[in-house]
Amino acid sequence: MGKRDELIARYADDLKNKCGMTPDMDLLTKVTIGCGPSIYDADASTVAGSQPGEIETVKKNFLIKKLGLKDGPELDAAIASVIETYGRSERNKYRAVIYYMLAKHFKKESIYG
Repeated sequence: MGKRDELIARYADDLKNKCGMTPDMDLLTKVTIGCGPSIYDADASTVAGSQPGEIETVKKNFLIKKLGLKDGPELDAAIASVIETYGRSERNKYRAVIYYMLAKHFKKESIYG
């Protein structure tokens, strides 16, 4: 099993055990691949949910650029909801897991079709 496969398995485990959802492995794999090399970098692979700059990056680079959503309060609300689901006290909130949950939330799985 390669490094990426190990990470995808870890993300799936987080979705099951920390977020209480059964992951769509095909979508999770595509979202992980979409994150590019950032998944291998300790800092870039996680999202600091308490840092406004980090939340803004998720909103601008993922929700607006990647998913093609319009900026608005519903984007901030969705990010807050996903972070709440993951667990605010959870130290490692993986970017791929956050992106996966946001893609599901906005029903944008087709972007990864």
